[in-house]
Amino acid sequence: MQLEKYRIEEHNQSLLAAHQRAFAYISGETEGVDNILEKLAAFQVAIPSWALGTGGTRFGRFPAGGEPRNLEEKIEDIGLLHRLNQSSGAISLHIPWDIPSNPSHIKALAAQHGLRFDAMNSNTFQDQPDQALSYKFGSLQNVDKSVRQQAIDHNIEVIRHGIELGSDSLTVWLSDGSCFPGQLNFRKAFQHTLSGLQEIYAALPDNWKMFVEYKAFEPNFYSTTVGDWGQSLLYASKLGPKAYTLVDLGHHLPNANIEQIVALLLMEGKLGGFHFNDSKYGDDDLTVGSIKPYQLFLIFNELVEGMDSRGMNHATDLGWMIDASHNVKDPLEDLLQSVEAIMITYAQALLVDRKKLTEAQLNSDVVTAQEVLQQAFRTDVRALVAEARLRAGGALSPIGMYRAEKVRENLIKERGLKTVATGL
Repeated sequence: MQLEKYRIEEHNQSLLAAHQRAFAYISGETEGVDNILEKLAAFQVAIPSWALGTGGTRFGRFPAGGEPRNLEEKIEDIGLLHRLNQSSGAISLHIPWDIPSNPSHIKALAAQHGLRFDAMNSNTFQDQPDQALSYKFGSLQNVDKSVRQQAIDHNIEVIRHGIELGSDSLTVWLSDGSCFPGQLNFRKAFQHTLSGLQEIYAALPDNWKMFVEYKAFEPNFYSTTVGDWGQSLLYASKLGPKAYTLVDLGHHLPNANIEQIVALLLMEGKLGGFHFNDSKYGDDDLTVGSIKPYQLFLIFNELVEGMDSRGMNHATDLGWMIDASHNVKDPLEDLLQSVEAIMITYAQALLVDRKKLTEAQLNSDVVTAQEVLQQAFRTDVRALVAEARLRAGGALSPIGMYRAEKVRENLIKERGLKTVATGL
């Protein structure tokens, strides 16, 4: 489905007066507004190709209808999101769910929609129909060398696909681990995994990065071979300068201090990027900012401070991607909400009075330090985000326009009610 430029302009015109009043107020209260708007406009959040269909659990899945039936339609859907919010200008592919049969065509189609290809994602946590050997007992950790080699070969194949599409990074997430004590030799599992990652790392082009993702539990519930940020950092440090830790917000034990993890990884120059989502109990993959918005703000506070201290570009020096999916929402609306939450939180972090916060820290003035952070967090920055989007050609109210244009209904008419997108 296409959204014509004039339709976006008509939508914006109907909301412009109210927006201008709100923006006039926040811009009058905020220093350096133009600089903030420039940073917001430059900040892009990649959309994963597997999040465009309705998610689910091991108990069931309830497709919304009109889901993309192939990679071309997934690109069209992300292009639609990007036209609405002007902040979703990248797509992240999962192989083999979304292998491009004609890479040059796919690359050109993405460019037509203003999209680039973000990190490529490998899949060794499932057995595919034509797969020779099973990953039931792990991939790179497997006691069987031939299984390990199969996983290595798959990751190198993913790199080749990424080169064809113009990507410059590979995300490796392994479900490897054990369900019961005694099942696995921890030391040998680590050594096998490191050896496999070293072979994959050697296949990276010079300008590529490898992101080593970690996860505390699931699908294995006794041990995970890349189970926390320390283990990921250990792998990345042993691999070399092109290897980094990737932080998925849902991949932590309850109440983990993710903002401290972020600060230390930035300090070490080993933070590679983010998978954004939210959670209440575990790895819930809920809409970003829907459960713990203050935690998200504290993470962004550390990101802005840490990146500024290292002279990093906020928009390009880390990888930013959503990894959220749910089974009761329209997936496109869910993605619009997630991107909006990220942009709002980023804007709030840009408002933090760094000088005053530093003085409070140096004086051990705990009350003032808290006040500085909460002043920024409690500031309604929605008009700033909307203004940046407006200037870039997006919709003042992405979800409002999505519903007014009956996008889901039109997608169902085009694709059918029973379509189910590839992926989980």
